[in-house]
Amino acid sequence: MLPPGATFREGVPRGHTAFAYVDNGEVRFGPEQRPRTAGARRLRRGRYRRSLDRAGGGRFLLAAARPLKEPIARYGPFVMNTRAEIEQTLEDLRSGRFARSEPRDE
Repeated sequence: MLPPGATFREGVPRGHTAFAYVDNGEVRFGPEQRPRTAGARRLRRGRYRRSLDRAGGGRFLLAAARPLKEPIARYGPFVMNTRAEIEQTLEDLRSGRFARSEPRDE
Protein backbone atom coordinates (compact mmCIF):
# COMPACT_ATOMS: atom_id res chain seq x y z
CA MET A 1 0.00 0.00 0.00
CA LEU A 2 1.23 3.47 -0.83
CA PRO A 3 0.02 6.53 0.98
CA PRO A 4 -0.77 9.64 -1.08
CA GLY A 5 2.34 11.14 -2.71
CA ALA A 6 4.61 8.18 -1.85
CA THR A 7 7.17 6.70 -4.25
CA PHE A 8 8.20 3.03 -4.33
CA ARG A 9 11.33 1.73 -6.07
CA GLU A 10 12.23 -1.90 -6.51
CA GLY A 11 15.01 -3.46 -8.54
CA VAL A 12 13.90 -5.95 -11.20
CA PRO A 13 16.83 -8.05 -12.46
CA ARG A 14 17.55 -8.04 -16.19
CA GLY A 15 15.94 -10.96 -17.95
CA HIS A 16 12.97 -11.04 -15.60
CA THR A 17 9.43 -10.27 -16.65
CA ALA A 18 7.51 -8.07 -14.24
CA PHE A 19 3.90 -7.12 -13.77
CA ALA A 20 1.94 -5.03 -11.32
CA TYR A 21 -1.64 -5.74 -10.34
CA VAL A 22 -3.45 -2.62 -9.14
CA ASP A 23 -6.04 -3.61 -6.56
CA ASN A 24 -7.19 -0.22 -5.34
CA GLY A 25 -6.67 3.42 -6.24
CA GLU A 26 -4.58 4.84 -9.06
CA VAL A 27 -0.87 4.07 -9.41
CA ARG A 28 1.63 5.71 -11.79
CA PHE A 29 4.31 3.44 -13.27
CA GLY A 30 7.72 4.09 -14.78
CA PRO A 31 9.12 7.24 -16.37
CA GLU A 32 5.88 8.01 -18.26
CA GLN A 33 3.94 8.20 -14.97
CA ARG A 34 0.68 7.33 -16.73
CA PRO A 35 -2.10 6.68 -14.21
CA ARG A 36 -3.25 3.07 -13.96
CA THR A 37 -6.32 1.77 -12.16
CA ALA A 38 -7.62 -1.72 -11.33
CA GLY A 39 -6.08 -4.62 -13.26
CA ALA A 40 -2.76 -6.13 -14.26
CA ARG A 41 -0.09 -4.21 -16.17
CA ARG A 42 2.98 -5.81 -17.69
CA LEU A 43 6.04 -3.67 -17.09
CA ARG A 44 8.52 -3.13 -19.91
CA ARG A 45 11.57 -5.34 -20.14
CA GLY A 46 15.12 -4.10 -20.14
CA ARG A 47 14.93 -1.62 -17.30
CA TYR A 48 16.64 -2.59 -14.10
CA ARG A 49 14.78 -0.16 -11.88
CA ARG A 50 11.02 0.24 -11.79
CA SER A 51 9.61 3.28 -10.10
CA LEU A 52 6.01 3.38 -9.00
CA ASP A 53 4.62 6.69 -7.96
CA ARG A 54 1.25 7.34 -6.39
CA ALA A 55 -0.48 10.70 -6.27
CA GLY A 56 -3.59 9.79 -4.25
CA GLY A 57 -2.71 6.52 -2.52
CA GLY A 58 -3.33 3.00 -3.71
CA ARG A 59 -2.57 -0.68 -3.37
CA PHE A 60 -0.81 -2.99 -5.85
CA LEU A 61 1.11 -6.25 -6.08
CA LEU A 62 4.46 -6.29 -7.90
CA ALA A 63 5.69 -9.66 -9.19
CA ALA A 64 8.79 -10.52 -11.21
CA ALA A 65 10.51 -13.74 -12.26
CA ARG A 66 12.60 -15.26 -15.02
CA PRO A 67 10.39 -16.53 -17.86
CA LEU A 68 9.92 -20.31 -17.71
CA LYS A 69 9.88 -20.64 -21.50
CA GLU A 70 7.18 -23.30 -21.27
CA PRO A 71 4.04 -23.57 -23.37
CA ILE A 72 0.94 -21.95 -21.90
CA ALA A 73 -2.64 -23.15 -22.28
CA ARG A 74 -5.44 -21.24 -20.59
CA TYR A 75 -9.16 -21.51 -20.22
CA GLY A 76 -11.16 -19.36 -17.82
CA PRO A 77 -9.30 -19.29 -14.50
CA PHE A 78 -7.13 -22.30 -15.41
CA VAL A 79 -3.57 -21.98 -16.70
CA MET A 80 -1.66 -25.14 -17.58
CA ASN A 81 1.01 -26.20 -20.08
CA THR A 82 -1.19 -28.12 -22.53
CA ARG A 83 -4.77 -28.24 -23.74
CA ALA A 84 -4.92 -31.88 -22.51
CA GLU A 85 -4.15 -30.69 -18.96
CA ILE A 86 -6.95 -28.13 -19.23
CA GLU A 87 -9.37 -30.83 -20.43
CA GLN A 88 -8.36 -33.10 -17.52
CA THR A 89 -8.87 -30.26 -15.04
CA LEU A 90 -12.34 -29.57 -16.45
CA GLU A 91 -13.21 -33.27 -16.21
CA ASP A 92 -11.94 -33.34 -12.60
CA LEU A 93 -14.06 -30.29 -11.85
CA ARG A 94 -17.20 -31.82 -13.39
CA SER A 95 -16.72 -35.16 -11.59
CA GLY A 96 -16.00 -33.65 -8.17
CA ARG A 97 -12.33 -34.67 -8.08
CA PHE A 98 -10.91 -31.17 -8.60
CA ALA A 99 -11.25 -29.89 -5.03
CA ARG A 100 -12.25 -31.65 -1.87
CA SER A 101 -13.30 -30.11 1.40
CA GLU A 102 -11.15 -32.62 3.33
CA PRO A 103 -7.93 -34.37 2.29
CA ARG A 104 -8.36 -38.11 1.76
CA ASP A 105 -5.88 -40.95 1.57
CA GLU A 106 -6.35 -43.05 -1.55
